[in-house]
Amino acid sequence: MFEEPSLDPVAVDVDEHAQLREQLAAATARADENYDRFLRAVADFDNYKKRTERDLRKTLAERRRAVIERFLPVIDNLERALASDSSGDRLRGGIEQTLRGFEAVLAAEGVRPIDVAGKAFDPRIAEAIGTAPATDGVADDTVVTVAERGYTLDDELLRPAKVIVAKHTG
Repeated sequence: MFEEPSLDPVAVDVDEHAQLREQLAAATARADENYDRFLRAVADFDNYKKRTERDLRKTLAERRRAVIERFLPVIDNLERALASDSSGDRLRGGIEQTLRGFEAVLAAEGVRPIDVAGKAFDPRIAEAIGTAPATDGVADDTVVTVAERGYTLDDELLRPAKVIVAKHTG
């Protein structure tokens, strides 16, 4: 009826050994699972950091561009004032000095004027606002007048130049 437990030392060691192996396998599986979770968490955090840095750089670039674009009409007005001969020499000198100061600040920020005068019209960097009759030796679609200079910001177009382009009539 009632069976006595085996007191065989070999049988006890085998049972204990099997239990210990099962416990070790379970603990190893949990450790592997936790390590995988850790690796995923590290990768997620790294991706979060990269995404945040990219978003911050983009926001800063957009704000920088917006501020610089607000300066360009001021420079346009200074250039127009210099183009008119109505101002006295002292006033003209002051305007020139102010314009050069603005240009130096913009250059330090990576803003460069686009040189299009006398070159073939390129719609990627210039906007044609009119045409003028081509003179002898001037090819069609050559920029003959720059109404407003165009600018790049760190090798990206900030504002296209506004130009008058030569056209042969006839």
